[in-house]
Amino acid sequence: MASWNSFPLEITYEVLGWAAFLSWSISFYPQVILNFRRKSVVGLNFDFVVLNLTKHSSYLIYNACLYFSSAIQNQYYEKYGYEQMIPVAANDVAFSIHAVFLTAITLFQIVIYERGTQTVSKITIGIVSAVWFFAAVCVFIALPNQSWLWLISIFNSIQVFMTVIKYIPQAFMNFARKSTDGFSIGNILLDLSGGVASYGQMVVQSIDQDSWVNFYGNIGKTLLSLVSIFFDIIFICQHYILYPHKKAQVSPKLTEEGKEPLVKSSESDHPQSENV
Repeated sequence: MASWNSFPLEITYEVLGWAAFLSWSISFYPQVILNFRRKSVVGLNFDFVVLNLTKHSSYLIYNACLYFSSAIQNQYYEKYGYEQMIPVAANDVAFSIHAVFLTAITLFQIVIYERGTQTVSKITIGIVSAVWFFAAVCVFIALPNQSWLWLISIFNSIQVFMTVIKYIPQAFMNFARKSTDGFSIGNILLDLSGGVASYGQMVVQSIDQDSWVNFYGNIGKTLLSLVSIFFDIIFICQHYILYPHKKAQVSPKLTEEGKEPLVKSSESDHPQSENV
C-alpha cells in the first residue's frame, strides 16, 4: 500500500478534498432554499433532478464500496499495483451521502410545490429504468467470480454517463425560455468551485506519487470534475451574458395547472415566477 512522500502535499490534498466537499455540498442549498421561498419549482428542470438522483446514487455505491471494502481494495491493487493509492477519499464518501439526501429533498419539493405544467419526461423515465436494470444484470454477472472491482466500475461508469446527460435538459430549458429565472446560479458557482478543487486534489496526488494512474484508475472522478466545469461555464454564460435579468413569461393558466400530474405524456411548458 502506497503512502505519501510529501507531508505538505498530503495536507494540500486533504484541504482541496474537503474544499470540494464543502463547495459541492453547499451547492445543493441555494436551489432548495429558492424553491422553499417561492413555494414553486417552476424554472427547475425535473429531468435534471431525476437524472441527478441516479447519478449520485451510483456514485455513492462506487465511493463507499472502494473506500470501505478491503476485498475491493485488494482487487484494485492487483490491477493497478500495490504502490498506488486508493483514489477515493473520505470526503468523496461524505459528499456522495449528502448529495443523495439533498437531491431526494429537491425531488420531494417537486412533488409538493407548484410546478406549472412541467412533468418528468418519458425519455428520462426510460433512461433511469434502463440504467438500473443494466446495473442489476451486472450484479448477477459479477457474483460467480466475485468481480467486485469490475462491478463498482460499472456504477462509476453509470455516474459518468449520468453526469454527461443530466445537465442537458436544464441547459436546453434555459435556452428555450431565454431565461435562467427560477434556476439558482449560486448552485452553479459553488459546483464550479467544487469541480476545480476536486480536479486539483487529483493533480496533487499524482505529483506526490509521480504517477497519473489515479486519473484513469478513478476515471469517474476525473470526468465528474471536467464535465461539471464544462456545463457550469455554460450556465454562467446563460445567466450573466445571454439572458441577464430576463424573466420567462408567466402563463395565465399557471395557478390552475400547478397541480398537474408529475408524470404524463403531454408536452411540457415552462412558465416562470419570481426569482430569488
